[in-house]
Amino acid sequence: MTKTVITYGTFDMFHIGHLNLLRRLAEMGDRLVVGISTDEFNTLKGKRTLIPFEHRAEIVRSLRYVDQVIPETDWEQKLQDIMRYSVDTFAIGDDWKGHFDFLSPHCEVIYLPRTDGVSTTQLKRSLNPFYSVSRDELMNAFDVLDTLRKDFG
Repeated sequence: MTKTVITYGTFDMFHIGHLNLLRRLAEMGDRLVVGISTDEFNTLKGKRTLIPFEHRAEIVRSLRYVDQVIPETDWEQKLQDIMRYSVDTFAIGDDWKGHFDFLSPHCEVIYLPRTDGVSTTQLKRSLNPFYSVSRDELMNAFDVLDTLRKDFG
């Protein structure tokens, strides 16, 4: 009998934490289904993605650990997906601990620890200073760097 695991996420700015999660989930069963939040759903959640849904889905779909990618369009679809895909285990990062316990009558619910030191939120936060720099200031900085390169090169 095939054991199916399902998870959900945005998977923006794909990093080692995402890979670690998907690898662990694949080891928990025979089949891994990954729900990727659509751009529209992320907007409803108040999240801004840098990478469009189609690209994020293709990146995740290309991983050997993933058997199927589905779009996540709303909060309520999880129970429907569990039934539709005959899911045995719903698993997600432990930053969501307790949020999906209501699914436990239908499947096993597991919250996995995150990879220390890496998260999309941290990556985006580290890029915030660059978002506030105007194009003109950035071009001026490149000109200065180019001049320094020529002087020291």
